Amino acid sequence: MISDPLKGLRVIRTALPAEAEKIAALHHRARSTYYPDGLPYDGTDWTAAWREAVQRPAGQVLCVVEAGVITAVASFRTPEGAPAETVKLFQFHVDPGNWRAGIGTALHTACLEQWRADGRRTAVLDVHTDNRRAQAFYARQGWVPDPEHPPADGDHHLCLRYTVDGE
Repeated sequence: MISDPLKGLRVIRTALPAEAEKIAALHHRARSTYYPDGLPYDGTDWTAAWREAVQRPAGQVLCVVEAGVITAVASFRTPEGAPAETVKLFQFHVDPGNWRAGIGTALHTACLEQWRADGRRTAVLDVHTDNRRAQAFYARQGWVPDPEHPPADGDHHLCLRYTVDGE
């Protein structure tokens, strides 16, 4: 019998273009949880969008893999027009079947480690106003409302900011 020494091991690594379809499916499952009337269709080909994100030279996509299955994903890069020391967390999703297992915290920690290594000083993100679970997660990690981008009436997203320290 051949044993798998990695079975059950959590690995956080750079995503591969060939994984775009699996990442898009995880993204869909996670986003569907905070739309009470179902995830709206906006015409986006999310598999192509994730493949592009993974292949983008100026960005990075990290994924959590457990027992060969992608359980979480994060995509980040410098937003257009922002200073080089700023990074935007564009996507951060944990598969709903794996919530509250420490996966999101582990992925967030890996993002912070990468941002520190890259010399980032500030991180920003937008979170959907109906996604209270994600808002609570980000607050526990130390994210705060972005004073430079306060919410306006009718906004569907809140802008959050994180100071990346040199720890």
